[in-house]
Amino acid sequence: MPAQSGLAVCFPNLRNLRNLWMIMIEVVNRQRKVKVDVDHWETFAAKVLQVLPSHTGGATIAFVSDRSMRELNRLWRHKHGTTDVLSFPAEQDEFEKREGVRLGDVVISIEQAARQAKDNDLTLDQEIAQLILHGLIHLCGYDHSTDDGEMDRLELRLRKRLRI
Repeated sequence: MPAQSGLAVCFPNLRNLRNLWMIMIEVVNRQRKVKVDVDHWETFAAKVLQVLPSHTGGATIAFVSDRSMRELNRLWRHKHGTTDVLSFPAEQDEFEKREGVRLGDVVISIEQAARQAKDNDLTLDQEIAQLILHGLIHLCGYDHSTDDGEMDRLELRLRKRLRI
């Protein structure tokens, strides 16, 4: 069975009507253990991008297996084992930015998300929503390991706003 792939969708950024532009969201499902509604997560990610305080741009959300996440975690963070979410900021040159600003990619292990949902008494959808939000905040330059709680406070405020 081939992995599902979401189409890129455009959502108008209504924050500043004088500078109306589009947000490109792509959601791809690269795992087979859990059925994922890519259209639902495209819409949700676009809502998240609308409420982020700055650096709004396009992003890709990829759902992967634990096996793939372990490999990414080893390759990029030099850590063994899986993790729930990894964020990879885009490094665009000026030519690429003319086509639209991209924040980068968020990769989520569905298997790890399912375990965490169970451990935290959440639904899988609630956990995925929190991980998408967390990953997109990282793409805006926030880092909870170095910012004295700024990212955590922002994330909690946005969870309330998004009702997750």
